Amino acid sequence: MLLPGEKLQTARHHKNGHPHTHPHSHGDTAVHSVKSGRREIKVVRRVLDVNEKMADENRARFNRYGIFVLNLMSSPGSGKTTTLEKTLAAIMPEIRCAVIVGDICTTNDADRLAVSGAPVVQINTDEFGGDCHLAAHVIEKAAQSIDLDAVDLLIVENVGNLVCPAEFDIGEDARAVILSVTEGEDKPLKYPLMFRESDIAILNKIDLLPYLDYDVKEAVDSIRKVHPDMPVFQMSSKTEEGMEPWLDWLRDRLRDKRRQV
Repeated sequence: MLLPGEKLQTARHHKNGHPHTHPHSHGDTAVHSVKSGRREIKVVRRVLDVNEKMADENRARFNRYGIFVLNLMSSPGSGKTTTLEKTLAAIMPEIRCAVIVGDICTTNDADRLAVSGAPVVQINTDEFGGDCHLAAHVIEKAAQSIDLDAVDLLIVENVGNLVCPAEFDIGEDARAVILSVTEGEDKPLKYPLMFRESDIAILNKIDLLPYLDYDVKEAVDSIRKVHPDMPVFQMSSKTEEGMEPWLDWLRDRLRDKRRQV
């Protein structure tokens, strides 16, 4: 649980202009030898193998506790934290929640979410390279700070980035991506992996539509081209317009998880 001034930091193993954090077990020598295309492919494969193994271990652990885990992803400024503030306020009377927050610097988002009363753990990556995503091993570490017996829903607010977070399984049950109407309608086409790998999409900040030259249909069509069957919830986390379908989806998934364990 986050206490004032506390934060959980990740460790860096390599930095090739695009920093990443990975478990120690894949070996520093291999990581630092990333130079040629052939060698790089081998190292990346090992990294992903290690992460997938740790993600499976996380998933098994969360399953033992019957916890539904949601990985919430988006670009910076899409409204993830505001969405979580409103979501926690709406569902915490009925659902026991905890949050893991990933940011490069500051505990600003964690401070905001801690007001809800939910256990909140902050992961900062700044002092070790400013990693652009959360990997399975840091989720395992963060979860050690949470009383899992007292949690039904664990939400991971990933680092703001539409690329890397989609590449790393952290042991979640589902993924949600937020796209705000202040971003381009073609973002799903530019960053297809994020939308291909997510289970639902939230089109956020619709309260701003009267002031923007934004084509909602084009944005939804862009999502459908990448992931044809993905539910898209149009809402404003600021005004709470359109939030109920999103909250109902969370409740339904939690009930499904309880039936499975």
